[in-house]
Amino acid sequence: MKKERIARIQDLVGLVHSLYPPALAEEWDNVGLQVGEAAAELKSVLICLDPSEKALDAAVAAGAQAIVAHHPLLFRPLRSLVPADETSRILFRAVREGVAILCVHTNLDRGRNGLNDWLAARLGVAAARPLAAGGELLKLVVFVPAGYESQVADALFASGAGEVGSYDRCSFRSSGTGTFRPGPGTTPFIGRAGETEAVRELRLETVLPREAAHRAVERMLKAHPYEEVAYDLIPLANRRSDVGLGRIGRLEQALPLGEFALQVKTALGANSLRLVGDAGRRVAKVALCGGSGSSLLAEAVRQGADVLVTGDVKYHEAKNAESQGIALIDGGHFATEQLMVAGLSAVLRREAEKKGHNVVFHEMKGESDPFRTI
Repeated sequence: MKKERIARIQDLVGLVHSLYPPALAEEWDNVGLQVGEAAAELKSVLICLDPSEKALDAAVAAGAQAIVAHHPLLFRPLRSLVPADETSRILFRAVREGVAILCVHTNLDRGRNGLNDWLAARLGVAAARPLAAGGELLKLVVFVPAGYESQVADALFASGAGEVGSYDRCSFRSSGTGTFRPGPGTTPFIGRAGETEAVRELRLETVLPREAAHRAVERMLKAHPYEEVAYDLIPLANRRSDVGLGRIGRLEQALPLGEFALQVKTALGANSLRLVGDAGRRVAKVALCGGSGSSLLAEAVRQGADVLVTGDVKYHEAKNAESQGIALIDGGHFATEQLMVAGLSAVLRREAEKKGHNVVFHEMKGESDPFRTI
């Protein structure tokens, strides 16, 4: 009988980071494991929006060894660790209870199949793509002896290289002659030590996200037959189009702004929302960003959006939108982000099962918007 593998906190961290790499997070953000021992055993996880005292209560009640929260517990270094405020109390208790806290914030916002994709689907926005696309790309060039290019390419593709838009396994291959002379003490795959060799080789080129570079090179080196592998990693000026802040797409059919706003309110379960623009004007092209997305207003205008759906809109941002002729729907920070609990839980359950991790994922219940409408 096959022995069941014990899952650990580090497996959860690796799983989350493989889906939503920390490199995607904004520079000001703080994501990743913030509390806990990476080697500790893991059987149960609580997913929540905020790493609050109530969330910690729920984690302990569920027997969870980890919390995965959207909002970071720690944004900046602590000057002291005295349990006099909520953050310190949570830290103290999490350590005592053996509950790790992992945060996945703007990397979840910007990533593929992340919060803004779930928000677009919830609002009926089809063919959604990143509104402010961006992510660093590298070109990897490696020289492979003829006949071995497929096994090296397969290793690279399995690591996440070779994706261009909706296409994958993309590469370019050209033939040439490679020369080398093995030094003393070497065990060359081709040729003899001290003798110059001229070998038919393939120049294999592909593209990859910067955050996948380490994994790609590691797998490439294992698949390559040479003892010493000649390869280049070249930074590219062109950016990824599949990740980034916000999303923009179209409704199945144009609707009056007021009618669409009511659909948004219902879809998000919001207590109320704020509207900028004529309720009777028709909207079809929708930009959106969960949480605080007013900074994307100019980009939404540039791309011809009829309306931007987000939260935390300030007065002068609303006046700016009004002057530029774009409608705004402010659904609130909480309402536009709380759907991450169900979305992330579903993704992690599926991916953990694929990897053979026997871990239970619980969804936090009872989180609420701190604002009340009178």
